Amino acid sequence: MNVSEEAKKALAQGFASIAKQFQLPSSFAPGVLLAAKESSLAIRKNGRPLWEVDRRDATSIPLVTLDPATSTDLDQAFAIERDGDELVLKYALADVSAYVPAGGVIESEAWNRGVTIYGLSEKIPLYPKVISQNAASLLPDGPRPAILVSVAICPKGSVALRSIERVVCASRAKLAYDTVDLKSIPFIEEFAQRMWSDEVYRGAIRVEFPQQEIVCDPLAPGGVRLELRARNIAESVNATLSLAANTAIASLFLKSQTGLFRVMDEPTDRAVSQLRRTAHALGIDWPVNETLRDLQRRMDAKNMTHQRFLLEARRAGGRASYATYDSEKKPWHAAIAAAYVHATAPMRRLADRYVLDLAYLLANGQSVPTELTEKMRELPVAMGRGEGRASNVDRAVIDLLEAVSLQHRIGEILVAEVVDAEAGIVQTIDSAIRSKATQMHGVENGAKVRVRIDSADPVKRTVRLTAVS
Repeated sequence: MNVSEEAKKALAQGFASIAKQFQLPSSFAPGVLLAAKESSLAIRKNGRPLWEVDRRDATSIPLVTLDPATSTDLDQAFAIERDGDELVLKYALADVSAYVPAGGVIESEAWNRGVTIYGLSEKIPLYPKVISQNAASLLPDGPRPAILVSVAICPKGSVALRSIERVVCASRAKLAYDTVDLKSIPFIEEFAQRMWSDEVYRGAIRVEFPQQEIVCDPLAPGGVRLELRARNIAESVNATLSLAANTAIASLFLKSQTGLFRVMDEPTDRAVSQLRRTAHALGIDWPVNETLRDLQRRMDAKNMTHQRFLLEARRAGGRASYATYDSEKKPWHAAIAAAYVHATAPMRRLADRYVLDLAYLLANGQSVPTELTEKMRELPVAMGRGEGRASNVDRAVIDLLEAVSLQHRIGEILVAEVVDAEAGIVQTIDSAIRSKATQMHGVENGAKVRVRIDSADPVKRTVRLTAVS
């Protein structure tokens, strides 16, 4: 099935407009590309790649990667083994520092970008492809430098950091979410079950939010429609590995009274009230005595109505940010219900590289250079800037997809429920659209309304609804 030419043109023009509006770089400067190419060649010393010097040979560990089938920027490779009643995760993470020297033009450009930006026709990477999708990526085509984080998990689900090493490793296979047989990976399902048990004990939210994506459908007006895609089980299982490593490193930082944490506030009472109205609009039973965490935990990945609610829950949740250690304010991530860091996506998030470098030094009793401490203090602002831009791009892309999917439905009447009467926001019952509507005089939160699609403009990325009854 093909997207209609009109929709295809609208998407292409929309993506170009978003890139221009948010001043997204179309490529790397020649000097950065040249430096990346030279770095990726791994200058040899005495016949060996420079990054092999003073690293433990861990190529005997049967590591594999698990990602979307088309991904080539592979941050993580893993193996799990049993040690008595504990399971031990061997988690190899791409060692960006082996290819991106401090103070160079590659690092400087990464600080300007902050994060890899997704959602457009082509992602905008944090590091040049010759590094992020080749030399440093944990592809199964030869040895790579990596930081190996070993984490043990007990039967009840609590995790403990065992060691952090700089190693030379080799992935054995590139597995994909859609085709992997989880039972063929030793202990991974048991590891995930232990993590999920601890999640319930902590009172954490299962963060498995769906994504909006445009789907080719010849039966839909214009040949496209907007749909929610839930995580499949392989994605959910794989996410527990990162969670284990990130919480274990966070515990190390707390003990050392230093480090950079990922923090998140609890949703406000107003946000929770709006979510209750959204749940009601979608026909989801939410008893008064049930918490938001418990409700999210029982949402069904195969139920698209539940997935639409989770999408709204993500938008309404507390704001996540970065913060350095503060003895007067304990670092806390409300959704995780624990101290938490970002360390497991070093090629996609700027901060992760430095978090890993610091964790390696602390775990091995080494002193922390002043330069690294200074970068830790600067990272919250840099990451806030990078994530803010990525979030704006994500919102603009969603607005574009909504407008493209509705541009051939002008005049249709949709049933919606008012979720924010003050702002005139409605949630449509039969689609993933949440938008402002006009002519909302005298309506109350929770009221059912019929809204007419008056316009859907892909150029302006706007949808205009009017309440008709």
